[in-house]
Amino acid sequence: MAEILTRPESLTKIPFHYCPGCTHGIAHRLVAEVIDELGLMEKTIGVASVGCSVLAYDYFNLDMQQAAHGRAPAVATGIKRALPDRIVFTYQGDGDLASIGMGEIVHAAGRGENITVIFINNSIYGMTGGQMAPTTLMGQKTTTTPEGRTKDNGFPLKVSEMLATLDGVAYIARVALFDPGQVIKAKKAIKTAFTVQEKGLGFSLVEILSTCPTNWGLSPVKALKYVKETMAQYYPPGEFKKPEGVW
Repeated sequence: MAEILTRPESLTKIPFHYCPGCTHGIAHRLVAEVIDELGLMEKTIGVASVGCSVLAYDYFNLDMQQAAHGRAPAVATGIKRALPDRIVFTYQGDGDLASIGMGEIVHAAGRGENITVIFINNSIYGMTGGQMAPTTLMGQKTTTTPEGRTKDNGFPLKVSEMLATLDGVAYIARVALFDPGQVIKAKKAIKTAFTVQEKGLGFSLVEILSTCPTNWGLSPVKALKYVKETMAQYYPPGEFKKPEGVW
């Protein structure tokens, strides 16, 4: 029987530990497929963040480094400057990147560091019990906003739109994983981001709208519907900045 689906070489054989319906596993696979297809496995170094994605280094069959909370862009900067011939990426959630790590991501982007950031936005703190995150939507209920987020808590941050205004940024895109068509678009954006780095064009980031069924209190199917009908309305997918000559 012909084998029509294989595990990317850039993934280990360790089963994912994520909650049922969480789309971290899809995001991991897309990154690994892109690295395989671009032939970058032997020269890629990943930086894991703090949060649900902290064990990414168990799943990527690559050289991996763990960073302190929010510091992944700073660690990636050091690795890239010491080893400029390597492909360096960070894998960060919204709590890590948009809260404690906001300074690191803004300044890495502003400096035009030639690294790639995979930014998982599930609008909540997943690992620590579902507290409000900088990306939590208005009206969204969390353990710290049980009546729903209001303007008294501040407004949700649109990280991609904000970073796209910086001169040091080469490529910024937002994608979602709520259906197969969107997954294909997500892979294309991730491939473009790694290609931008390979060409030495500067900072690249792909924001991925993802699910958190456990902390949202939704079934996996309803969580995908929430991403499509609610999250993607406030955080519209698309490319916000792209260098000329890169597909």
